[in-house]
Amino acid sequence: MLFAGVDAGGTTTRAAVHAADGTRLGHGTAGPGNPAAHGATAAAAAIGQALRRALDGLDPRLVAASVAGVAGGDDDFAHVLGRVWAECGIPEPPRTAGDVEVSYAAGTAAPSGTLLLAGTGAAAARFSGRAVTAVADGLGWLLGDEGGGFWIGRAGVRAAVRALDAGLPYGPLVELVSGHFGVTGEPRRRADGIVRLAQADRMLLAAAAPLVTRAAAAGDGDAADIVAEAARRLTATAARLSGEGPIVLAGGVLAADGPVRTAVLARLAGREVTTARDGTAGACWLAALDRLGDRAAHDRFTAPHGS
Repeated sequence: MLFAGVDAGGTTTRAAVHAADGTRLGHGTAGPGNPAAHGATAAAAAIGQALRRALDGLDPRLVAASVAGVAGGDDDFAHVLGRVWAECGIPEPPRTAGDVEVSYAAGTAAPSGTLLLAGTGAAAARFSGRAVTAVADGLGWLLGDEGGGFWIGRAGVRAAVRALDAGLPYGPLVELVSGHFGVTGEPRRRADGIVRLAQADRMLLAAAAPLVTRAAAAGDGDAADIVAEAARRLTATAARLSGEGPIVLAGGVLAADGPVRTAVLARLAGREVTTARDGTAGACWLAALDRLGDRAAHDRFTAPHGS
């Protein structure tokens, strides 16, 4: 008996297959799997690719249950996933869930608590009985997702462009952003080049988020201010849903060590805080929970894996 899980986000799609005892048997990755950001066709192709890689060498007919956690999914996309699963040879379509559900499950077995997610986007979700009862932010890169990777990257690029435009003295942030966009020359020429490239591909802004944290670690004042403001906005979002149970930190911005995580932890001092591991493990555990109930060992499914 096998259990499959998918964690499809705005930057990367991951899939995994676990045995009933929680042992990971397969893992695969592919490109972005968010249908709202990248279109249903491209997202389905990425999810299918990751799933086939996770199933390599395994019999897909043995998959007893599966959960697909998809950022930006809807009922129509659930039907698309059903076709993807059939093409992969899995007998039953997946139970679809939001990325917040699989992220929360990857961090705790507690039925009630709060998820604070900051990856490319940002949101908080309140859980009761493992069901989402309230959500804060998660409003997308254009109108919300405050403190998430896109927000951080855009803020960093904006600060760099404004410094170049004003002819101000600049430090690591401007140099890192200029290198990221591949622009050289005098300041105004650099600024114009960054603006043109960012308007052509907005995901270049999200990809700039790590540059902000690197610049902050190098002592750049503008970058340090952005980090502090991101932490303030993220914890303010979580505070809107405050309640009993742990706060689970998830997403690339918060799950890995870095200045934003450090600042958020400082703001959450005194609270029970856990960190989500691989979201695919959370998805596989939820699938097993559907079939095995309390026999699905959370610690075995979500233990660190080499892949």
